[in-house]
Amino acid sequence: MKKLFLITAMFFACCTTMMAQQAKIGYFSYKAVLEGMTDYVTAMLGVEELRKQYDDEVKNAENEFNEKYELFLDQQNMLDDAIRQKRQADLQNLLDRNMQFRKEADRLLKQAEQDAIAPVKQQLNKAIQSVGYSGAYLMIVNTDSEACPYIDASRAEDVTSKIKSYLK
Repeated sequence: MKKLFLITAMFFACCTTMMAQQAKIGYFSYKAVLEGMTDYVTAMLGVEELRKQYDDEVKNAENEFNEKYELFLDQQNMLDDAIRQKRQADLQNLLDRNMQFRKEADRLLKQAEQDAIAPVKQQLNKAIQSVGYSGAYLMIVNTDSEACPYIDASRAEDVTSKIKSYLK
């Protein structure tokens, strides 16, 4: 029984050593490759155009509010209490709507950006999988966000150029 245990332990140790020698690990910066893709740049230009449109609309709304507020300040001393309170309520309502529009615009811009880059990310992920499979890598590590602060370059390979080549 003891002999069987030793043989089994030696077999697993040998297999583990062989796997460690054959396992290749790649690494790259997902963000750097993504931001270098032509389709990403095109998608972000579209999002930026949309952002400008929303910003212009928000600025127009703010200008409208400021004009009405200044007019109110100029006239408030001459207004009856009921009319003054009504105009204050109208101004508060306009301010609330402007704030709500700003929040909705931010949400819509975020969604537009996600929608615009989703196919680009899908293309990049396909490239990563292809490079990983064709290069027989055990894994390819994304070095962004300080998630992997140390990589031994003698036992891992920077696959950035391979992924970029696949994307061309």
